[in-house]
Amino acid sequence: MDRLIYNFFSDDDFLRISNKIKEMEKNTSGEIRIAVKEKKSFLDQRKNIRALAEKEFYKLNMHDTRDKTGILLYLLLNERQFYILADKGIHEKVGDETWHKVRDEIQLHFHDGKFSQGLIWGIEKVGKILAEHFPIKSGDTNELSNKIVIE
Repeated sequence: MDRLIYNFFSDDDFLRISNKIKEMEKNTSGEIRIAVKEKKSFLDQRKNIRALAEKEFYKLNMHDTRDKTGILLYLLLNERQFYILADKGIHEKVGDETWHKVRDEIQLHFHDGKFSQGLIWGIEKVGKILAEHFPIKSGDTNELSNKIVIE
């Protein structure tokens, strides 16, 4: 089956991205997830990118982290859209403006066709911001999978 996602990423890219999440989460109690959707489902046709990201956020139980420190980087490939959604624990300390700047920088990479590099850069940037505001705590565990969600 010829999937759209392989026009953007290889299996090696997914491994590098997942490893970058693991590396960045060593310094923060925050939880980073990546979700890549090829296209909207029939039922989601009228939803905007934020609504789709919110739906995925709850589907992945990202709202259930101990300190409300989940953050989702959500890509919708066929519409070339991208959204960063942070849980309320993060949002209280880091406003939307910060995530808009990170999003814009990631989109510059995407615009140049560097999708894997863009996500890796974004994960690193998000990880550093999270480490600054939510340093690792004793007894901290990896609450969410580092595996990329692909639909």
